[in-house]
Amino acid sequence: MSKRRIKKIAIIGSGIMGSGIACHFANIGVDVLLLDIVPRELNDKEKAKGLTLEDKVVRNRLVNDALTTSLKSKPSPIYHQSFKNQITTGNLEDDIAKVADVDWIMEVVVERLDIKQQVFEKLEKYRRPGTLITSNTSGIPIKFMSEGRSEDFQKHFCGTHFFNPARYLKLFEIIPGPKTDASVLEFLNGYGEQFLGKTSVVAKDTPAFIGNRVGIFSIMSLFHTVKELDLTIEEVDKLSGPVIGRPKSATFRTVDVVGLDTLVHVANGIRENCPNDERLELFKLPSFINTMMENKWLGSKTGQGFYKKNVSADGKKEILSLDLNTLEYREKKRAKFATLELTKTIDKVVDRFKVLVKGKDKAGEFYRKSFAALFAYVSNRIPEISDELYKIDDAMKAGFGWEHGPFQIWDAIGVEKGIEMMQAEGLKPADWVADMLESGSDSFYSIMDGATYFYDIPKKIQEKVPGQDAFIILDNIRKTTEVFSNSGVSIQDLGDGILNVEFQSKMNTIGGDVLAGINKGIDLAEKDFAGLIVGNQGPNFSVGANIGMIFMMAAEQEYDELNAAIKYFQDTMMRMRYSAIPTISAPHGMALGGGCELSLHADKVVAAAETYMGLVEFGVGVIPGGGGSKEMTLRASDTFKKGDVQLNTLQEYFLTIGMAKVSTSAYEAFDLGLMEKGKDVVVVNKDRQIATAKAHAKSLADAGYTQPVRRKDVKVLGKQALSMFMVGTDSMQASNYISEHDRKIANKLGYVMAGGDLSEPTLVTEQYLLDLEREAFLSLCTERKTLERIQHMLIKGKPLRN
Repeated sequence: MSKRRIKKIAIIGSGIMGSGIACHFANIGVDVLLLDIVPRELNDKEKAKGLTLEDKVVRNRLVNDALTTSLKSKPSPIYHQSFKNQITTGNLEDDIAKVADVDWIMEVVVERLDIKQQVFEKLEKYRRPGTLITSNTSGIPIKFMSEGRSEDFQKHFCGTHFFNPARYLKLFEIIPGPKTDASVLEFLNGYGEQFLGKTSVVAKDTPAFIGNRVGIFSIMSLFHTVKELDLTIEEVDKLSGPVIGRPKSATFRTVDVVGLDTLVHVANGIRENCPNDERLELFKLPSFINTMMENKWLGSKTGQGFYKKNVSADGKKEILSLDLNTLEYREKKRAKFATLELTKTIDKVVDRFKVLVKGKDKAGEFYRKSFAALFAYVSNRIPEISDELYKIDDAMKAGFGWEHGPFQIWDAIGVEKGIEMMQAEGLKPADWVADMLESGSDSFYSIMDGATYFYDIPKKIQEKVPGQDAFIILDNIRKTTEVFSNSGVSIQDLGDGILNVEFQSKMNTIGGDVLAGINKGIDLAEKDFAGLIVGNQGPNFSVGANIGMIFMMAAEQEYDELNAAIKYFQDTMMRMRYSAIPTISAPHGMALGGGCELSLHADKVVAAAETYMGLVEFGVGVIPGGGGSKEMTLRASDTFKKGDVQLNTLQEYFLTIGMAKVSTSAYEAFDLGLMEKGKDVVVVNKDRQIATAKAHAKSLADAGYTQPVRRKDVKVLGKQALSMFMVGTDSMQASNYISEHDRKIANKLGYVMAGGDLSEPTLVTEQYLLDLEREAFLSLCTERKTLERIQHMLIKGKPLRN
């Protein structure tokens, strides 16, 4: 990547997309100038205050209101509320000259070519030569936007298409104009991946680019299939959701969230501008879509779409579904298929596809039809929208949340089986697919020496997918680098003396085999290696301890075995803290309960920015029993030395556990005391996380890591703190904020964090606190209410409040 630096960016347009992009640049530490138009008339509040159109607060009203709305939205567009201070707002009349001071100008105004051209004309008057200038258009041809602009403008101009919400969706499409300099594309490609944490995809300047062209086709194809097979919307959402590695919102719920009008706009744009598309008929709107558009049933924005929130006659909230035959709302129907039952024991999504397309029921027919249509379509889009097949897969995974792209799914089913499915539907793939098979390649992808290779169509050979060198992809190296495995973990040698312990249990829960694997990893590292990482690349780092195991032991009253199991957990966490080699935890996604406790005990946490960390054991009726209660007490004690008000500080740490607080980003975990400033680090691009963790482990080892000495100086406050906790919990119960059982759990936690009922503040060992923690945990496991909560969690997947 070139030496260009982005210290400041100007975002022109503060709508949902503009404000979201502004927030994401603020997330990575870039100063942002966010500009929008000046209001043409006063609103009622401004009139009441006697303001005029010349007042700054009025002139900046649109941009300030838009940003405020964005910052209040859920999920939040910003990692931490303090990051909003990176954003300065202004308007396009008073502040447009300030774009002369920025390194990148991005236009995010309404999707009208004439308006965009007017904006660019104004911007060019103030833009400094060499400054990047891009458009976040979702489909207007890039070649038209820069017409009439200077040579320098056109050289530094291209499309940069973020997907909404900008923080969460990883796709960053870069679309060159006719005169875009190659160095600009190279820079943006690298910047998107390294700094913005995105999957950068350089696309061609074709309608809807890559992501929306294939994504909208997929949805429109399902719209036609649903009628052909007489499926309900619940059935389609069941078939097109997590079972095939797609988001829970699947198809129809996703359309409701995005807005039916948005989808129709893009579909119409493709139909009008792609006359040579062989599946053009699929972009014609079915009659039920036309009716919904006429009725303004656009989804969440209008209160109803394919689903509708309703309050029943007895006052209960319910969600109704649209019957596509009658176009009337009805109660949701349960969707069930025999084919899906066959996949329940198959944990890896990629291994399910072969089973799904063999189904003999309506589900099997659905998969054969939809995958055949998808495979034929994407093969025929090359070279129209992309020369390389991996870019189409990258776009669908990053932009639509698919776990596997179309060509990866085709590989999983088998290339020849995919062709057979197409032939059954009267479809055919592009000629290059047959050429690939004739050349000796029987798959679109292959793994060699830990790297992913793709079939290069012009060269007719497998080429290495570019940009992998900064990543460690565990799926690619596991077979050749594994030094130990059991049913719970795989341990890999990452090179340079660093081992990685990868959880492989369901939801990455921590049970006996996982704990044994962690201990084995530490044993191996202490003997023959230099450092240890605990990291994986599943959807979530770990959702916590195996509560099913705890429930069985508690229900059978096997308290000695349960005590031993909890002590084994505690001892393993202490080995993470007190081993002879540096230990790194690499959490991402959910890092809850035991997953959080493991991170608390590592020498360093290298967290993905999207890490949702918390000690949530209260939800199942217990306290953190794997060292979490001890560790939060210790961390509170360490702040006492800094002169903080001791009782207030201890109460904050107590409430982090007692309220089961979960960070909404890794940066919020610092506020909760779950990560430590100056020690732990955040990685924006999760794909870089394991490689970054390895670098930190190696750095600690190379610096001469010394095994820490066990702590004997944890200050506990005894009865003084215990009284505070008990008065608080009594008051909470009396006010009906918590139940009697909640009070009991909170008092047990208070007892541990106070260090028991000691008569005065005392210095204690970590083991003293661990013993108190384990005793409290076990006593709560004997409570009927706790067993009810655990059982409810196991059945329903969410906490029971009682």
